[in-house]
Amino acid sequence: MEQRVVTLENMNPHVIKMEYAVRGPLVIRATAIEKELQAGAQKPFQTVTKANIGDAHAMGQKPITFIRQVVSICLMPSLLDDPSIPDDAKQRAREVLAGCKGGSIGSYSDSAGIEAIRRHVAQYIERRDGFPSSWENIVLCAGASEGIRGMMKMMIKHDNSIKPGVMIPIPQYPLYSATIAEFDLHQIGYYLNESTNWGLDMAELERAYNEAKAVCNPKALVVINPGNPTGNVLPRENIESVIKFAHERNLFLFADEVYQDNVYAEGCKFHSFKKVTSEMGPPYSEMELASFMSCSKGYMGECGLRGGYAEIVNLDPRVKAMYLKSISAKLCPTTLGQAVMECVVNPPQEGEPSYEQFQAEKKAVLDSLAGRAKMVVETFNSVPGMSCNIVQGAMYAFPQIKLPEKAIEAAKAAGQAPDVYYAFQLLENTGICIVPGTGFGQCPGTYHFRTTILPQPALLKTMLEKFREFHTKFVERYQ
Repeated sequence: MEQRVVTLENMNPHVIKMEYAVRGPLVIRATAIEKELQAGAQKPFQTVTKANIGDAHAMGQKPITFIRQVVSICLMPSLLDDPSIPDDAKQRAREVLAGCKGGSIGSYSDSAGIEAIRRHVAQYIERRDGFPSSWENIVLCAGASEGIRGMMKMMIKHDNSIKPGVMIPIPQYPLYSATIAEFDLHQIGYYLNESTNWGLDMAELERAYNEAKAVCNPKALVVINPGNPTGNVLPRENIESVIKFAHERNLFLFADEVYQDNVYAEGCKFHSFKKVTSEMGPPYSEMELASFMSCSKGYMGECGLRGGYAEIVNLDPRVKAMYLKSISAKLCPTTLGQAVMECVVNPPQEGEPSYEQFQAEKKAVLDSLAGRAKMVVETFNSVPGMSCNIVQGAMYAFPQIKLPEKAIEAAKAAGQAPDVYYAFQLLENTGICIVPGTGFGQCPGTYHFRTTILPQPALLKTMLEKFREFHTKFVERYQ
Protein backbone atom coordinates (compact mmCIF):
# COMPACT_ATOMS: atom_id res chain seq x y z
CA MET A 1 0.00 0.00 0.00
CA GLU A 2 1.44 3.35 -1.06
CA GLN A 3 -0.85 5.33 1.21
CA ARG A 4 -1.60 3.97 4.66
CA VAL A 5 -4.22 5.44 6.95
CA VAL A 6 -2.08 5.02 10.07
CA THR A 7 1.58 5.93 9.85
CA LEU A 8 4.34 6.53 12.37
CA GLU A 9 3.93 10.23 11.64
CA ASN A 10 0.17 10.45 12.29
CA MET A 11 -0.42 7.74 14.90
CA ASN A 12 -1.00 8.41 18.60
CA PRO A 13 2.28 10.04 19.74
CA HIS A 14 1.77 8.88 23.33
CA VAL A 15 2.01 5.23 22.23
CA ILE A 16 5.29 6.03 20.47
CA LYS A 17 6.58 7.71 23.63
CA MET A 18 5.77 4.83 25.99
CA GLU A 19 8.44 2.22 26.71
CA TYR A 20 8.36 -1.04 28.67
CA ALA A 21 11.89 -2.04 29.49
CA VAL A 22 11.29 -5.56 30.80
CA ARG A 23 10.08 -6.59 27.32
CA GLY A 24 12.30 -4.24 25.32
CA PRO A 25 15.10 -4.70 22.74
CA LEU A 26 17.19 -6.96 24.98
CA VAL A 27 14.34 -9.45 25.30
CA ILE A 28 13.73 -9.32 21.55
CA ARG A 29 17.40 -10.13 20.99
CA ALA A 30 17.30 -12.89 23.63
CA THR A 31 14.37 -14.52 21.80
CA ALA A 32 16.24 -14.25 18.51
CA ILE A 33 19.29 -15.92 20.09
CA GLU A 34 17.09 -18.78 21.32
CA LYS A 35 15.95 -19.36 17.72
CA GLU A 36 19.56 -19.20 16.51
CA LEU A 37 20.55 -21.86 19.04
CA GLN A 38 17.65 -24.05 17.96
CA ALA A 39 18.86 -23.72 14.36
CA GLY A 40 22.29 -25.01 15.37
CA ALA A 41 24.22 -21.75 15.78
CA GLN A 42 27.39 -22.00 17.86
CA LYS A 43 27.46 -19.72 20.91
CA PRO A 44 29.59 -19.52 24.06
CA PHE A 45 26.53 -20.94 25.84
CA GLN A 46 23.82 -23.49 25.15
CA THR A 47 20.73 -21.83 26.60
CA VAL A 48 19.33 -18.37 27.25
CA THR A 49 18.50 -17.49 30.86
CA LYS A 50 15.73 -14.89 30.94
CA ALA A 51 16.28 -13.15 34.25
CA ASN A 52 14.55 -10.04 32.95
CA ILE A 53 11.03 -10.66 34.17
CA GLY A 54 9.34 -12.01 37.29
CA ASP A 55 7.87 -15.10 35.63
CA ALA A 56 8.22 -17.77 38.32
CA HIS A 57 6.84 -20.77 36.44
CA ALA A 58 8.93 -19.98 33.37
CA MET A 59 11.96 -20.29 35.64
CA GLY A 60 10.99 -23.71 36.95
CA GLN A 61 8.74 -23.00 39.96
CA LYS A 62 6.13 -25.71 40.39
CA PRO A 63 2.46 -24.68 40.63
CA ILE A 64 0.67 -24.90 43.96
CA THR A 65 -1.38 -28.10 43.79
CA PHE A 66 -4.51 -26.70 45.44
CA ILE A 67 -4.70 -23.77 43.01
CA ARG A 68 -4.38 -25.98 39.96
CA GLN A 69 -6.95 -28.45 41.32
CA VAL A 70 -9.54 -25.71 41.80
CA VAL A 71 -8.88 -24.19 38.37
CA SER A 72 -9.00 -27.62 36.73
CA ILE A 73 -12.39 -28.40 38.26
CA CYS A 74 -13.70 -25.01 37.16
CA LEU A 75 -12.66 -25.83 33.60
CA MET A 76 -13.93 -29.41 33.74
CA PRO A 77 -16.68 -29.83 36.37
CA SER A 78 -16.74 -33.59 35.76
CA LEU A 79 -13.62 -33.65 37.97
CA LEU A 80 -15.96 -33.09 40.90
CA ASP A 81 -16.46 -36.85 40.72
CA ASP A 82 -12.73 -37.57 40.87
CA PRO A 83 -12.01 -39.19 44.27
CA SER A 84 -8.31 -38.17 44.10
CA ILE A 85 -9.15 -34.46 44.40
CA PRO A 86 -9.72 -33.25 47.99
CA ASP A 87 -13.14 -32.03 49.07
CA ASP A 88 -11.98 -28.50 49.95
CA ALA A 89 -10.70 -27.97 46.40
CA LYS A 90 -14.05 -29.18 45.10
CA GLN A 91 -15.89 -26.84 47.47
CA ARG A 92 -13.91 -23.79 46.28
CA ALA A 93 -14.62 -24.74 42.67
CA ARG A 94 -18.34 -25.11 43.41
CA GLU A 95 -18.40 -21.61 44.92
CA VAL A 96 -16.70 -20.16 41.85
CA LEU A 97 -19.01 -21.99 39.44
CA ALA A 98 -22.07 -21.00 41.46
CA GLY A 99 -21.10 -17.37 40.84
CA CYS A 100 -20.79 -17.92 37.09
CA LYS A 101 -23.74 -17.41 34.79
CA GLY A 102 -25.06 -20.78 33.69
CA GLY A 103 -22.64 -22.41 36.09
CA SER A 104 -19.86 -22.21 33.51
CA ILE A 105 -16.52 -20.45 33.90
CA GLY A 106 -16.74 -19.78 30.17
CA SER A 107 -19.43 -17.15 30.76
CA TYR A 108 -18.91 -13.45 31.36
CA SER A 109 -18.84 -12.35 34.98
CA ASP A 110 -19.88 -8.98 36.32
CA SER A 111 -17.44 -6.28 35.18
CA ALA A 112 -15.99 -5.97 38.69
CA GLY A 113 -15.75 -9.76 39.02
CA ILE A 114 -17.68 -12.63 40.57
CA GLU A 115 -19.42 -11.36 43.70
CA ALA A 116 -18.59 -14.38 45.87
CA ILE A 117 -14.88 -13.95 45.15
CA ARG A 118 -15.04 -10.19 45.80
CA ARG A 119 -16.62 -10.98 49.18
CA HIS A 120 -13.82 -13.41 49.96
CA VAL A 121 -11.22 -10.80 48.98
CA ALA A 122 -12.78 -8.36 51.44
CA GLN A 123 -12.70 -11.03 54.16
CA TYR A 124 -9.04 -11.74 53.34
CA ILE A 125 -8.18 -8.04 53.74
CA GLU A 126 -10.07 -7.91 57.04
CA ARG A 127 -8.09 -10.88 58.37
CA ARG A 128 -4.83 -9.37 57.16
CA ASP A 129 -5.39 -5.84 58.53
CA GLY A 130 -7.88 -6.21 61.37
CA PHE A 131 -10.15 -3.54 59.88
CA PRO A 132 -13.39 -3.80 57.87
CA SER A 133 -13.32 -4.09 54.10
CA SER A 134 -16.38 -3.81 51.86
CA TRP A 135 -16.72 -6.23 48.98
CA GLU A 136 -18.26 -3.39 46.98
CA ASN A 137 -14.86 -1.65 47.06
CA ILE A 138 -13.18 -4.71 45.52
CA VAL A 139 -12.61 -4.90 41.79
CA LEU A 140 -11.12 -8.06 40.32
CA CYS A 141 -8.80 -7.44 37.39
CA ALA A 142 -6.62 -9.21 34.85
CA GLY A 143 -3.49 -8.91 36.95
CA ALA A 144 -2.66 -5.92 39.12
CA SER A 145 -1.37 -4.07 36.04
CA GLU A 146 -4.86 -3.80 34.56
CA GLY A 147 -6.23 -2.53 37.86
CA ILE A 148 -3.50 0.12 38.13
CA ARG A 149 -4.06 1.32 34.56
CA GLY A 150 -7.83 1.41 35.04
CA MET A 151 -7.56 3.63 38.11
CA MET A 152 -4.84 5.87 36.72
CA LYS A 153 -6.97 6.50 33.66
CA MET A 154 -9.38 8.37 35.92
CA MET A 155 -6.66 11.00 36.57
CA ILE A 156 -6.59 12.27 32.98
CA LYS A 157 -7.85 15.85 32.75
CA HIS A 158 -5.63 18.69 31.63
CA ASP A 159 -6.56 22.01 33.25
CA ASN A 160 -5.50 24.95 31.07
CA SER A 161 -2.90 22.77 29.34
CA ILE A 162 -1.40 21.76 32.71
CA LYS A 163 -1.00 18.00 32.92
CA PRO A 164 -1.91 16.00 36.02
CA GLY A 165 1.23 14.70 37.70
CA VAL A 166 1.88 11.23 39.16
CA MET A 167 4.70 10.75 41.67
CA ILE A 168 6.55 7.47 41.17
CA PRO A 169 9.68 6.04 42.80
CA ILE A 170 12.96 5.99 40.89
CA PRO A 171 13.95 3.22 40.27
CA GLN A 172 10.39 2.27 39.30
CA TYR A 173 8.50 -0.55 37.67
CA PRO A 174 8.19 0.47 33.97
CA LEU A 175 4.42 -0.13 33.99
CA TYR A 176 4.14 3.29 35.62
CA SER A 177 6.33 5.29 33.25
CA ALA A 178 4.70 3.54 30.27
CA THR A 179 1.17 4.21 31.52
CA ILE A 180 1.96 7.83 32.38
CA ALA A 181 3.37 8.35 28.88
CA GLU A 182 0.44 6.61 27.17
CA PHE A 183 -2.14 8.60 29.14
CA ASP A 184 -0.20 11.88 28.58
CA LEU A 185 0.25 12.51 32.29
CA HIS A 186 3.35 14.12 33.84
CA GLN A 187 5.88 11.83 35.52
CA ILE A 188 7.21 13.10 38.85
CA GLY A 189 10.16 10.95 39.87
CA TYR A 190 11.31 10.78 43.47
CA TYR A 191 14.62 9.00 44.05
CA LEU A 192 14.91 6.15 46.51
CA ASN A 193 18.06 6.32 48.63
CA GLU A 194 20.44 3.53 47.61
CA SER A 195 22.74 4.25 50.58
CA THR A 196 19.94 3.33 53.03
CA ASN A 197 18.88 0.14 51.24
CA TRP A 198 16.61 2.05 48.85
CA GLY A 199 14.94 3.99 51.66
CA LEU A 200 12.13 6.45 50.95
CA ASP A 201 13.28 9.85 52.23
CA MET A 202 10.63 12.45 53.02
CA ALA A 203 12.96 15.31 52.04
CA GLU A 204 13.27 13.77 48.58
CA LEU A 205 9.49 13.46 48.28
CA GLU A 206 9.23 17.13 49.22
CA ARG A 207 11.86 18.13 46.64
CA ALA A 208 10.18 16.20 43.84
CA TYR A 209 6.74 17.57 44.67
CA ASN A 210 7.84 21.20 44.94
CA GLU A 211 9.78 21.10 41.67
CA ALA A 212 6.88 19.44 39.87
CA LYS A 213 4.30 22.02 40.97
CA ALA A 214 5.81 24.53 38.55
CA VAL A 215 5.06 22.34 35.52
CA CYS A 216 2.11 20.11 36.44
CA ASN A 217 -0.74 19.51 38.85
CA PRO A 218 0.41 16.69 41.20
CA LYS A 219 -2.56 14.38 41.78
CA ALA A 220 -1.29 10.95 42.78
CA LEU A 221 1.53 9.27 44.69
CA VAL A 222 2.62 5.73 43.84
CA VAL A 223 4.43 3.56 46.39
CA ILE A 224 5.68 0.07 45.52
CA ASN A 225 6.05 -2.01 48.70
CA PRO A 226 7.83 -4.43 48.74
CA GLY A 227 9.86 -2.68 46.07
CA ASN A 228 10.29 -3.50 42.41
CA PRO A 229 13.05 -3.40 41.17
CA THR A 230 14.77 -2.57 44.45
CA GLY A 231 13.64 -5.38 46.79
CA ASN A 232 13.21 -3.02 49.77
CA VAL A 233 10.45 -3.30 52.39
CA LEU A 234 9.11 -0.09 53.94
CA PRO A 235 9.02 0.11 57.75
CA ARG A 236 5.72 1.13 59.30
CA GLU A 237 7.00 4.55 60.45
CA ASN A 238 8.01 5.36 56.87
CA ILE A 239 4.55 4.41 55.58
CA GLU A 240 2.95 6.67 58.18
CA SER A 241 5.13 9.60 57.05
CA VAL A 242 4.19 8.98 53.41
CA ILE A 243 0.50 8.94 54.30
CA LYS A 244 0.82 12.26 56.14
CA PHE A 245 2.71 13.73 53.18
CA ALA A 246 -0.01 12.64 50.74
CA HIS A 247 -2.79 13.93 52.99
CA GLU A 248 -1.22 17.36 53.42
CA ARG A 249 -0.95 17.73 49.64
CA ASN A 250 -4.27 16.10 48.76
CA LEU A 251 -2.71 13.30 46.72
CA PHE A 252 -4.46 10.07 45.70
CA LEU A 253 -2.45 7.10 47.04
CA PHE A 254 -1.60 4.13 44.83
CA ALA A 255 -0.27 1.27 46.97
CA ASP A 256 1.31 -1.40 44.76
CA GLU A 257 1.45 -4.33 47.19
CA VAL A 258 1.68 -7.31 44.85
CA TYR A 259 4.77 -8.69 46.66
CA GLN A 260 3.21 -8.67 50.12
CA ASP A 261 3.92 -12.40 50.60
CA ASN A 262 7.54 -11.95 49.49
CA VAL A 263 9.34 -10.68 52.60
CA TYR A 264 12.61 -12.42 53.47
CA ALA A 265 14.94 -10.26 55.56
CA GLU A 266 14.98 -10.63 59.32
CA GLY A 267 13.26 -7.72 61.05
CA CYS A 268 11.25 -6.76 57.98
CA LYS A 269 7.46 -7.02 57.92
CA PHE A 270 4.83 -6.08 55.37
CA HIS A 271 2.39 -3.35 56.45
CA SER A 272 -0.45 -2.51 54.08
CA PHE A 273 -1.28 1.14 53.47
CA LYS A 274 -4.93 0.31 54.18
CA LYS A 275 -4.02 -0.99 57.63
CA VAL A 276 -1.79 1.95 58.51
CA THR A 277 -4.33 4.57 57.38
CA SER A 278 -6.98 2.74 59.42
CA GLU A 279 -4.74 2.65 62.51
CA MET A 280 -3.98 6.35 62.14
CA GLY A 281 -7.71 7.16 62.09
CA PRO A 282 -9.35 10.31 60.70
CA PRO A 283 -8.50 12.23 58.63
CA TYR A 284 -6.02 9.69 57.21
CA SER A 285 -8.49 6.80 57.21
CA GLU A 286 -10.72 8.96 54.99
CA MET A 287 -8.12 9.42 52.26
CA GLU A 288 -8.61 8.15 48.71
CA LEU A 289 -6.53 4.99 48.40
CA ALA A 290 -6.22 2.23 45.85
CA SER A 291 -4.21 -0.87 46.74
CA PHE A 292 -3.36 -3.72 44.40
CA MET A 293 -2.64 -7.44 44.69
CA SER A 294 -1.83 -10.10 42.11
CA CYS A 295 -1.66 -13.88 41.74
CA SER A 296 1.40 -13.49 39.51
CA LYS A 297 3.81 -13.00 42.40
CA GLY A 298 3.89 -14.17 46.03
CA TYR A 299 4.24 -17.94 46.31
CA MET A 300 1.72 -18.50 43.52
CA GLY A 301 3.57 -17.25 40.44
CA GLU A 302 0.52 -17.74 38.22
CA CYS A 303 1.54 -14.94 35.82
CA GLY A 304 -0.19 -16.20 32.70
CA LEU A 305 -3.59 -16.72 34.30
CA ARG A 306 -3.85 -12.95 34.92
CA GLY A 307 -5.59 -12.61 38.26
CA GLY A 308 -5.57 -9.66 40.62
CA TYR A 309 -7.66 -7.27 42.63
CA ALA A 310 -7.88 -3.61 43.52
CA GLU A 311 -9.37 -2.30 46.75
CA ILE A 312 -10.45 1.29 46.18
CA VAL A 313 -11.58 3.16 49.28
CA ASN A 314 -13.08 6.58 49.91
CA LEU A 315 -13.68 7.26 46.23
CA ASP A 316 -16.29 9.92 45.43
CA PRO A 317 -19.48 7.88 44.68
CA ARG A 318 -19.96 9.79 41.41
CA VAL A 319 -16.37 9.01 40.36
CA LYS A 320 -16.84 5.39 41.39
CA ALA A 321 -19.87 5.15 39.11
CA MET A 322 -17.78 6.48 36.22
CA TYR A 323 -14.95 4.08 37.07
CA LEU A 324 -17.30 1.09 37.04
CA LYS A 325 -18.72 2.31 33.74
CA SER A 326 -15.18 2.51 32.37
CA ILE A 327 -14.25 -1.07 33.29
CA SER A 328 -17.58 -2.36 31.98
CA ALA A 329 -16.38 -1.50 28.46
CA LYS A 330 -13.90 -4.38 28.84
CA LEU A 331 -16.76 -6.70 29.87
CA CYS A 332 -14.92 -8.60 32.63
CA PRO A 333 -11.53 -9.83 33.79
CA THR A 334 -10.58 -13.39 32.89
CA THR A 335 -12.60 -15.81 34.95
CA LEU A 336 -9.66 -18.20 35.29
CA GLY A 337 -7.67 -15.43 36.96
CA GLN A 338 -10.61 -14.79 39.26
CA ALA A 339 -10.63 -18.48 40.23
CA VAL A 340 -6.94 -18.26 41.14
CA MET A 341 -7.60 -15.21 43.33
CA GLU A 342 -10.32 -17.21 45.09
CA CYS A 343 -7.64 -19.73 46.09
CA VAL A 344 -5.25 -16.98 47.24
CA VAL A 345 -7.77 -15.20 49.46
CA ASN A 346 -9.65 -18.33 50.54
CA PRO A 347 -6.91 -20.96 50.94
CA PRO A 348 -7.26 -24.29 52.77
CA GLN A 349 -7.89 -23.79 56.46
CA GLU A 350 -6.51 -25.88 59.29
CA GLY A 351 -8.49 -29.11 59.50
CA GLU A 352 -9.29 -29.17 55.77
CA PRO A 353 -7.76 -32.01 53.70
CA SER A 354 -5.50 -29.76 51.55
CA TYR A 355 -4.17 -27.66 54.43
CA GLU A 356 -0.90 -29.44 55.20
CA GLN A 357 0.16 -29.88 51.59
CA PHE A 358 -0.75 -26.28 50.75
CA GLN A 359 1.22 -24.89 53.69
CA ALA A 360 4.21 -27.10 52.91
CA GLU A 361 4.29 -26.06 49.25
CA LYS A 362 3.85 -22.37 50.12
CA LYS A 363 6.63 -22.50 52.71
CA ALA A 364 8.97 -24.34 50.35
CA VAL A 365 8.58 -21.66 47.67
CA LEU A 366 9.09 -18.72 50.04
CA ASP A 367 11.97 -20.37 51.92
CA SER A 368 13.72 -21.13 48.64
CA LEU A 369 13.24 -17.55 47.43
CA ALA A 370 14.70 -16.26 50.70
CA GLY A 371 17.76 -18.45 50.19
CA ARG A 372 18.14 -17.33 46.59
CA ALA A 373 17.81 -13.66 47.60
CA LYS A 374 20.72 -14.12 50.00
CA MET A 375 22.78 -16.01 47.41
CA VAL A 376 22.34 -13.23 44.82
CA VAL A 377 23.35 -10.46 47.20
CA GLU A 378 26.39 -12.32 48.56
CA THR A 379 27.65 -13.14 45.08
CA PHE A 380 27.27 -9.66 43.63
CA ASN A 381 28.92 -8.09 46.68
CA SER A 382 31.88 -10.42 46.28
CA VAL A 383 32.59 -9.24 42.72
CA PRO A 384 34.94 -6.22 42.47
CA GLY A 385 33.13 -3.28 40.88
CA MET A 386 29.65 -4.50 41.88
CA SER A 387 27.54 -3.71 44.95
CA CYS A 388 24.08 -4.88 45.89
CA ASN A 389 21.73 -3.92 48.70
CA ILE A 390 19.98 -6.57 50.78
CA VAL A 391 16.99 -8.05 48.98
CA GLN A 392 14.48 -7.64 51.79
CA GLY A 393 11.51 -8.70 49.68
CA ALA A 394 9.94 -9.03 46.21
CA MET A 395 11.75 -11.07 43.51
CA TYR A 396 14.59 -8.91 42.26
CA ALA A 397 18.04 -7.51 42.94
CA PHE A 398 19.14 -4.13 41.58
CA PRO A 399 22.95 -4.08 41.83
CA GLN A 400 25.13 -1.11 40.97
CA ILE A 401 28.03 -1.66 38.60
CA LYS A 402 31.17 0.48 38.26
CA LEU A 403 32.06 0.78 34.57
CA PRO A 404 35.49 1.83 33.27
CA GLU A 405 35.62 5.06 31.30
CA LYS A 406 36.65 3.17 28.16
CA ALA A 407 33.49 1.03 28.45
CA ILE A 408 31.39 4.18 28.73
CA GLU A 409 33.11 5.56 25.61
CA ALA A 410 32.51 2.28 23.75
CA ALA A 411 28.83 2.47 24.68
CA LYS A 412 28.59 6.01 23.32
CA ALA A 413 30.26 4.91 20.10
CA ALA A 414 27.66 2.14 19.81
CA GLY A 415 24.84 4.65 20.42
CA GLN A 416 23.80 2.97 23.67
CA ALA A 417 23.58 3.96 27.32
CA PRO A 418 26.49 2.38 29.25
CA ASP A 419 24.30 -0.03 31.23
CA VAL A 420 22.43 -1.01 28.05
CA TYR A 421 25.75 -1.72 26.34
CA TYR A 422 26.82 -3.82 29.34
CA ALA A 423 23.55 -5.78 29.26
CA PHE A 424 23.85 -6.53 25.54
CA GLN A 425 27.44 -7.69 25.98
CA LEU A 426 26.33 -9.91 28.86
CA LEU A 427 23.58 -11.44 26.72
CA GLU A 428 25.79 -12.10 23.70
CA ASN A 429 28.57 -13.65 25.79
CA THR A 430 26.65 -15.61 28.45
CA GLY A 431 23.04 -15.93 27.31
CA ILE A 432 21.86 -14.12 30.45
CA CYS A 433 19.09 -11.58 29.80
CA ILE A 434 18.70 -8.80 32.38
CA VAL A 435 17.17 -5.31 32.28
CA PRO A 436 19.53 -2.31 32.44
CA GLY A 437 18.89 0.31 35.11
CA THR A 438 18.07 2.84 32.40
CA GLY A 439 14.72 1.08 31.98
CA PHE A 440 13.77 1.76 35.60
CA GLY A 441 15.47 5.08 36.22
CA GLN A 442 18.54 5.67 38.38
CA CYS A 443 20.56 8.53 39.83
CA PRO A 444 22.57 10.27 37.09
CA GLY A 445 26.09 8.90 36.81
CA THR A 446 25.21 5.52 38.31
CA TYR A 447 24.67 2.27 36.44
CA HIS A 448 22.53 -0.67 37.54
CA PHE A 449 20.66 -3.66 36.25
CA ARG A 450 17.71 -5.67 37.49
CA THR A 451 17.81 -9.42 37.70
CA THR A 452 15.21 -11.75 39.10
CA ILE A 453 16.05 -14.20 41.88
CA LEU A 454 13.67 -16.71 40.28
CA PRO A 455 15.99 -19.22 38.57
CA GLN A 456 15.94 -22.44 40.57
CA PRO A 457 18.94 -22.75 42.94
CA ALA A 458 21.23 -24.86 40.72
CA LEU A 459 20.58 -22.69 37.67
CA LEU A 460 20.89 -19.52 39.74
CA LYS A 461 24.28 -20.60 41.07
CA THR A 462 25.49 -21.26 37.52
CA MET A 463 24.09 -17.93 36.33
CA LEU A 464 25.81 -16.01 39.12
CA GLU A 465 29.17 -17.65 38.38
CA LYS A 466 28.78 -16.69 34.72
CA PHE A 467 28.03 -13.16 35.91
CA ARG A 468 31.21 -13.08 38.00
CA GLU A 469 33.33 -14.32 35.13
CA PHE A 470 31.77 -11.94 32.60
CA HIS A 471 32.04 -8.85 34.78
CA THR A 472 35.68 -9.55 35.60
CA LYS A 473 36.58 -9.98 31.93
CA PHE A 474 34.46 -6.97 30.89
CA VAL A 475 36.27 -4.67 33.31
CA GLU A 476 39.69 -6.06 32.31
CA ARG A 477 38.86 -5.53 28.64
CA TYR A 478 38.12 -1.82 29.11
CA GLN A 479 40.74 -0.90 31.72
